[in-house]
Amino acid sequence: MQRRSLIATGLSAPMIITRPLRAQAMPRNITIICPFAPGGPTDLISRLMAESMGPFLDAQMVVENVTGAGGTIGAARVANARPDGAVLLMHHIGHAGAASLYRRLPYNVEESFATIGLVTEVPQMIVARPDFPANTVAELLAALRAGGERISIGNSGLGSSDHLAGMLLQREAATTLNTIGFRGSAPISTELMASRLDVYAGQGTILAPLARDGRIKAFAVTSETRLPGPVLDAVPTVIEAGHRDLLMSVWHGMYAPRATPGELVERLSVALRQAIQQPRVVARFAELVTEPVPQARATPAYHKQFLASEVARWRPMIQSAGAFAD
Repeated sequence: MQRRSLIATGLSAPMIITRPLRAQAMPRNITIICPFAPGGPTDLISRLMAESMGPFLDAQMVVENVTGAGGTIGAARVANARPDGAVLLMHHIGHAGAASLYRRLPYNVEESFATIGLVTEVPQMIVARPDFPANTVAELLAALRAGGERISIGNSGLGSSDHLAGMLLQREAATTLNTIGFRGSAPISTELMASRLDVYAGQGTILAPLARDGRIKAFAVTSETRLPGPVLDAVPTVIEAGHRDLLMSVWHGMYAPRATPGELVERLSVALRQAIQQPRVVARFAELVTEPVPQARATPAYHKQFLASEVARWRPMIQSAGAFAD
């Protein structure tokens, strides 16, 4: 019996119609969780990015402050959010420190989030009360070694950027200082200006204006370049002072929940890179004593490997100090 084809019999095979997969829709309303209080550097950067990224995504972006526990409450909110791009996180260097400071986090710092890109870097300033008897980094370190726990240093809580910078400073001086905790950087600045606190290593955003006006004494900035402007441009970098191990920045990065589709993550990252190139954004960053990262660092891949390197950098210092937040 001769085999007949479907075509010969006038019958046709069922037609399989292939349609392109529908692109993942970007939410029209996006919330950036800032895990710190309104008015601080991270909040200001979050609001600037919400305002500048929104138009590139055709979305309304707002900032919600979810504070507490060194930023981990806000981070946990994002880790547990739906992975649809509607809830994002803006966090700083403290996100990396939390991996070691908190031994029972409800999320994994490296695995519970999709990295979108780094945003900006804020240098720290090593400062002291205006009448502190030292004028160079070398003299400051010598004074710290000689004074030990008789010398006070402030920070705004375990895991804060000034806590981490203070750990670096004490390690470099090979001593332990009298650490005093405060609720934020504002009261620390007040105590420094009143000479009731000895030394501090905090964000340049807060300290630069005080150093410029002579209300506190500045020894160095922890960045690779000096700060611009009268008076501030005379403050050396830690590299120029011969202490490269003090190099650090308060970097900020943006995150989404872990399972967020790669397409959405990339669209968010593209919008981030577009936003930080805008002249008005660059100008506003300069007012905050910071600058946007280079485009190559505002990518998911770079951000992911950089976060891992920062977690590894801070872990031995935190474990050696034995000062855990939980």
